[in-house]
Amino acid sequence: MSDVATIRILLVDDHAVVRSGLGAVLMSFDNLMLVGEAGNGEEAVALCRKLQPDVVLMDLKMPVMDGVTATRIIHEKFPKVRIIALTSFNERELVEGALKAGAMSYLLKTVSAEELVASVRGAVLGKPSLSPEATQVLLQGFKQPESARLGLSEREKEILALMAEGLPNSEIARRLVVSPSTVKFHVSNILSKLGVTSRTEAVAFALKNQLISPKS
Repeated sequence: MSDVATIRILLVDDHAVVRSGLGAVLMSFDNLMLVGEAGNGEEAVALCRKLQPDVVLMDLKMPVMDGVTATRIIHEKFPKVRIIALTSFNERELVEGALKAGAMSYLLKTVSAEELVASVRGAVLGKPSLSPEATQVLLQGFKQPESARLGLSEREKEILALMAEGLPNSEIARRLVVSPSTVKFHVSNILSKLGVTSRTEAVAFALKNQLISPKS
């Protein structure tokens, strides 16, 4: 991945007017570089192979290949590329589908320019972000877990709280004075115990069920 000082962005949306508007917004901020545009998921996959962007802003409902499918392929083939779902829709199936496919963040197109850029910069640092609407939809989709399925240890709760701060494994390991492999092991256990597949889902689940306290 390139230096954080210059973030290379691929913009994927089937509407040229939307791409033009978003591109203009992104280029008005320092350290962001629009390296390519795609009109559907198939083009996005091809351009990721050619351009190796740092971040992909991915629309979800597109012809030829939808954004969820493209996200899954890009995440599998180019795991270093961070994907942000940027859409007009917040149906639970889309939110869950995008996150499970490998999207780091989920934003609605009503997001402000500053919030969008903050999400892009955060994605490069491994920090996920969800729009308030997407968070609400995601939380509503969770079922209350069976008590026997939980049983997080105190260390796992501690790590979960640090995950909620958007910290990567390396920083969590530094704070807790343990090895990154130990943190990775605990994170895997946390995801398994909560019955989720991503760090973003784990944090949302934990907040809903009051396993950790939200940051003030």
